Amino acid sequence: MKHSRYPSGDNRRGRSIRVTIPCVAISVVLCLAFALASRTSNAGAMMLADAPAVLQVAYAGSMGSMMDGGVKPAIAKSLGADLQGRAQGSTALANLIVAGSIRPDVFISVTPGPMRTVLATGKAKNAIPIARTEMVIAYSPKSQFASDFAKANQTGAKPWWQILQSPGIRFGRTDPTTDPQGQNILFALQLAAAFYQQPDLVEKIAGPQINTQQIFQEPEVMGRLQAGQLDASSAYKTQPGSFDLPYVTLPKEINLGDPSLEDEYKHATITLNGKTLHPAPLVFYVAVLNDAPQLALANRFLEWLQSPEAREIFSHYHYDPPGNAPPLIP
Repeated sequence: MKHSRYPSGDNRRGRSIRVTIPCVAISVVLCLAFALASRTSNAGAMMLADAPAVLQVAYAGSMGSMMDGGVKPAIAKSLGADLQGRAQGSTALANLIVAGSIRPDVFISVTPGPMRTVLATGKAKNAIPIARTEMVIAYSPKSQFASDFAKANQTGAKPWWQILQSPGIRFGRTDPTTDPQGQNILFALQLAAAFYQQPDLVEKIAGPQINTQQIFQEPEVMGRLQAGQLDASSAYKTQPGSFDLPYVTLPKEINLGDPSLEDEYKHATITLNGKTLHPAPLVFYVAVLNDAPQLALANRFLEWLQSPEAREIFSHYHYDPPGNAPPLIP
């Protein structure tokens, strides 16, 4: 009786089956993995394509409320862009731009000085005036002096400059070496000293130029007022309203808000870091940086800032039109 070379069930065929099944399974898994990877890659590409372009804007710290609450959502709708801002003192921002430490698409400053610093180094071709404001004295409703400030401009009441000399009053301002507002309150106090014939008014209210008990970063001053940590502070008229804070208006001869009084304002002077400085009307300027990463978008933003939609937003946040302020060139 002959024996078969192969056991029953044919081991060759069995081995073939055992090899083929794992190969098929591996192929299926690889196909599924490839399909999933393709779908993931396509989805990622679609997400990147749908993501809005990012517009980097460095702007004066006093503009924070308007930029976040008004301009940012409007730009998302009108230009399809995501505005990412850096709020800081204009002088500090100008120095960072000139040094190459930051590279925004757009720079917005208050007063021409910081913008001229940027223009002088060839970082931008020109700067366009878009709005103006004026100096005011903001105060906290929680302050023990709130009722005095509320009546400050009434006939026979204690004037604002006398209230600011009250014992124990907590007055806030910004650093004049890094922020134009810190300079402008000193200019305004000098003009007030002449206007009210009070020669030592600046020293009695502000003390030394760099008074560490009064100086805070610009974005935090309004927050401190709101919390009652300060009784009063210097401010632009554009700032208190966003925090529901009251303020005292100042005469136009003092408030730096009237372009027609520019020559009169220049009678005030301070010296910082060996430089003699004079005030200028509180005009906001905007410039597109020459090396803007999003140059085309930055130019569209510049056009939008001069549109009726932008002017309506500026008005809502208490910014005045720039008037007859001319553009700046290097």
